[in-house]
Amino acid sequence: MSLKPNLRERIARARTDLRLGLPVVVASGASRALVLAADGIDPVRLADVVKHGATVLVITARRAETLSARAYDGDLARLRLPLDATAAWVASVADPQDDLSRPMKGPFTSERGGSARIHGLALRLVKSARLLPAAIVTEIEAAPPEELTVLDADGLDEILTAPATHEEVVAGRVPTALAARSRVHVFRPDDGGEDHVAAEIGKPPRGAPVLTRLHSACFTGDVLGSLKCDCGAQLHAALKQMEEAGAGVLLYLHQEGRGIGLANKMRAYRLQDQGFDTVEANHRLGFEDDERDFRTGADILKRLGFSSVRLLTNNPAKVDMMATQGIEVVERVPLRVGRTAENAAYLDVKARKSGHIL
Repeated sequence: MSLKPNLRERIARARTDLRLGLPVVVASGASRALVLAADGIDPVRLADVVKHGATVLVITARRAETLSARAYDGDLARLRLPLDATAAWVASVADPQDDLSRPMKGPFTSERGGSARIHGLALRLVKSARLLPAAIVTEIEAAPPEELTVLDADGLDEILTAPATHEEVVAGRVPTALAARSRVHVFRPDDGGEDHVAAEIGKPPRGAPVLTRLHSACFTGDVLGSLKCDCGAQLHAALKQMEEAGAGVLLYLHQEGRGIGLANKMRAYRLQDQGFDTVEANHRLGFEDDERDFRTGADILKRLGFSSVRLLTNNPAKVDMMATQGIEVVERVPLRVGRTAENAAYLDVKARKSGHIL
């Protein structure tokens, strides 16, 4: 085995670098650029980066729409930095927390010429690191410092698009109050991401459709018992149904906040406190309605030996994705639990805007 990290390993390293506030380098042919996450940007590091060349702040088209900035590059906008741009200015454009109290952020000038390929990859990279979808991108001509992580655009594009594959790390018996005969399998993705968990209830036969729940981790609902969502109630109801049925599989996937991460989920909650609904909050942050990758669940099911399921869900998108990934859904089993006065509006938005059958 070579001691030199391959591209997939360098991408995992790059995510950590970005979360630490370090720049990384993305190269496409003869073009190279420094990429620095706008989330938590440091004034000194920003000054060090912009002096290397022409610099823009890249945001998604969703965020640009909120800011009334022009997105000439389809799903993103490249905003020129003002001459007196500071880290505080970058943060105010990237994070909508003060949009209502300080709405006058522009006018913005968007770049419209040249390739935006590196800029699009920069956005996807910071999103994959569970950071705000905004990045400082600086074109460079000189060779980058050797200490920085360098990524080739061709391979980066392919890896960020392809689904991760998962290997089982360990499995052990974990009797619980809701499912006494449960065995927990830990699966590790090959992209350096967080481990996922499959709880096998009883001994479901591999040749028959298994009662299955794809449950995205929800720290606030599953652990704290938040009344803002129905996640904790769905988790417990699914386990109870599997126990009563005698067998089932609960996939607990680390895709917090519909795939945007816990910190961004809290940012969305803060926007909801300002009067925006779930979808509107995601869009103001620069995200799509749902950023989860349900291919993860399909891959884990296959590795456990299952090819058909009775899926516990109110979300038709999960049914469709399982089918496209080769998992037959013989039945969608409704899971309508957990409605409270506090989450009624949230559930109504899920039904009206996200297509959930409630």
